[in-house]
Amino acid sequence: MTSLPAPDSARLAALNEHFRFGLSAADLDEFAPAVEATLTAPIAVEQLYRRAASPAPERSWAPPAPEHNRLGAWYVTTSIDGSSGGPLAGRTVAVKDNVAVAGVPMMNGSRTVDGFIPRQDATVVRRLLDAGATIAGKSVCEDLCFSGGSFTSQPGPVRNPWDTTRNSGGSSSGSGALVASGEVDLAVGGDQGGSIRIPAAFCGIVGHKPTHGLVPYTGAFPIERTIDHLGPMTRTVAHAATMLSVLAGTDGADPRQSRQVEPVDYLAALTEPASGLRVGVVTEGFGTAVSDSEVDAAVHAAVDVLRSAGLTAEQVSIPWHLDAMHVWNVIATEGAAYQMLDGNAYGMNTDGFYDPELIAHFAAQRLERGHELSETVKLVGLSGRYTFEVGGGKYYAMARQLVPELRAAYDATLTDYDVLVMPTVPYTAKKIPPADVALGDYLDVALSMVGNTAPFDVTGHPACSVPAGLVDGLPTGLMIVGNTFDDATVLRVAHTYEQAVGGFPTPPALMSSAR
Repeated sequence: MTSLPAPDSARLAALNEHFRFGLSAADLDEFAPAVEATLTAPIAVEQLYRRAASPAPERSWAPPAPEHNRLGAWYVTTSIDGSSGGPLAGRTVAVKDNVAVAGVPMMNGSRTVDGFIPRQDATVVRRLLDAGATIAGKSVCEDLCFSGGSFTSQPGPVRNPWDTTRNSGGSSSGSGALVASGEVDLAVGGDQGGSIRIPAAFCGIVGHKPTHGLVPYTGAFPIERTIDHLGPMTRTVAHAATMLSVLAGTDGADPRQSRQVEPVDYLAALTEPASGLRVGVVTEGFGTAVSDSEVDAAVHAAVDVLRSAGLTAEQVSIPWHLDAMHVWNVIATEGAAYQMLDGNAYGMNTDGFYDPELIAHFAAQRLERGHELSETVKLVGLSGRYTFEVGGGKYYAMARQLVPELRAAYDATLTDYDVLVMPTVPYTAKKIPPADVALGDYLDVALSMVGNTAPFDVTGHPACSVPAGLVDGLPTGLMIVGNTFDDATVLRVAHTYEQAVGGFPTPPALMSSAR
């Protein structure tokens, strides 16, 4: 754009109505030249920005061949080699498709983002390449990442490698399936309500949601900056620790990183004995209205394994855990409607990285193709915008004011225990629903599993899911939660459990028949 047309009288009238300024037609005519005079600044800013902007690098990519994409987990495939040495040398990585890989298409599971090609690598992508990893492609994710299932994604659902009739969990659905099936060594996941840990649990892998702000989110498509996380998804805890060491640390461009992060060798931390550590088993994480008793039993059995490995474990009650979902729901709906939808992903009013090309692309396509958004995103928009209009933002403000109290409830228990544990998900992976599924069932499969995971996106505590055994042949997860910025202890406990059970199971050969 080299010019910005001045608003005509109808547009000025609409703006006047939006703000309830009470200006008459004569008043608006008087304002018109003053408004037009302000437009020189955005025009100049655009010219200055384009003068400094560099084009996207040329990188080869290809749509996946159907015979090599039986799970529907690849969006595009690449082979982008990193440095010749480093802690991830020789390792292949799938990057969740809400994370920018320069020169490679990014869809974020949504028709509203389709066709966008980033100019710059996300910080986590640069760090992976600097550490020697090879970017093997972009993994499919749920539509704008707002689902814990794996069937809202475009171009299609992602299937679970343990049973291809079932969903792989979301929203990092492709990342979970690709790691579990052995198609890649490592994957990047994103987590706002459990989207790293849910697919990790459903697919039987390790998924670590770092402390909020530990890993920069720069260059990833936001939902709501106070709950946005990126983190590792791997087959072993040691791989997750190695990957976290690479990804962690401030980059100076992410407003989520409010403090300087000291470097930690998370892999080396795994060598410290975990015996004697104290485990709090959160009673409110079990026996919920949607819990499968066999999943609860599998997690209690996993706690017994930790006891046998020399850790102490006791039941603890955190009543706030049952109310935490109310806080998350307001932040994740009203906040996401305000930032992700009305704010075209980035919103405003913070320092740090913005992606003008993505904002413009999404702003246009969101209006043109909004009817193609998933039912989960539409629910966010309808509910979140409604409460904002009715309350003027007071419900979001109240939720944010409750976050310190919620965080303190977990912190108080974590003064007596080193980690907290509970089931990651309350049940095993559900069947992928048919296209004509009723809305209630659609939302149940997409959202009903987040009760234990979502609270820690609000509070920012690190949380890792590891496989807790099989229930009727399907994986479930043990979630380990620790003090903020004490990700090392969380991973130590996870590693101790992995060693005690002799490693985690892998899925059988892909099946096309129903279980």
